Amino acid sequence: MSTAGLNNAHWMAGIRRIAASVICALTIMTAPNAVRSAEVADRGAPFIPGERLTFVLKWTIVPAGEAVLEVLSPEFMAGQETYHFVLTARSNAFVDAFYTVRDRIDAWAGADMRHSVLYRKKQHEGSTRNDITVAFDWAAMHARYANHGNARDPISIVDGTFDPLSIYYWSRSVDLAVGTHIQRPVTDGKKQIMGHARVIRQERVTVPAGTFDTFLIEPDLRHVGGVFDKRPDAKIQLWVSADPRRLPVKLKSKVVVGSFSGELVSIVNAASLAAPEYPKE
Repeated sequence: MSTAGLNNAHWMAGIRRIAASVICALTIMTAPNAVRSAEVADRGAPFIPGERLTFVLKWTIVPAGEAVLEVLSPEFMAGQETYHFVLTARSNAFVDAFYTVRDRIDAWAGADMRHSVLYRKKQHEGSTRNDITVAFDWAAMHARYANHGNARDPISIVDGTFDPLSIYYWSRSVDLAVGTHIQRPVTDGKKQIMGHARVIRQERVTVPAGTFDTFLIEPDLRHVGGVFDKRPDAKIQLWVSADPRRLPVKLKSKVVVGSFSGELVSIVNAASLAAPEYPKE
């Protein structure tokens, strides 16, 4: 293989793994691991329909694409009102030349934010095409995974279980402080785990969307696997705003193929919740 061919193969392998880890990290943002043992705050919803958060994604210093988190209009589903959450991720034109990413995740959770109702993931990464559905049956206490209509046997779930995207929105209602341990059950339809994360410290962060007082949260990656399980020092760091909205502001991760980051560049229609006062630096 020529040098150019080797370089292209390296890029494709790298982008493939980064695409997978970005989706994982943004849903950890999170997901199987941004959960709770802290108390849920009684202060009104930290998000509202119409909220749209846009992030720029980079692999090391190379711009790789963008991701968008959205709260759509409420829907009536499975006999109840639900929130509808969406995460989309797409590679930019430069990365498309090596490895195209066009992913979309839809998640529905009860309006009381006690558990998930339905989860869908349409995955287009290179030649990979998945159309995944996870249906939650709370009468039977199980979740059933299907890909392109081919269903697996259902798995048992426990009260309060969320899918990997809804758990992020649930976590925004948690009271945070340095040292807080967060935990909550989560499932992707294949297995259920108890996710864990810890609040490390509070710090001020500047991103394209502005300057924010934030909490730094580090999820436990022991059950995540993939690009994280081949590097002993693999980690994800997530900065969320210290105001009651708990906006995801910045993301950094070390994985087997290097490091990637995401930074908030645009906020549309965020909830108007009073922010606490912080001493000026």
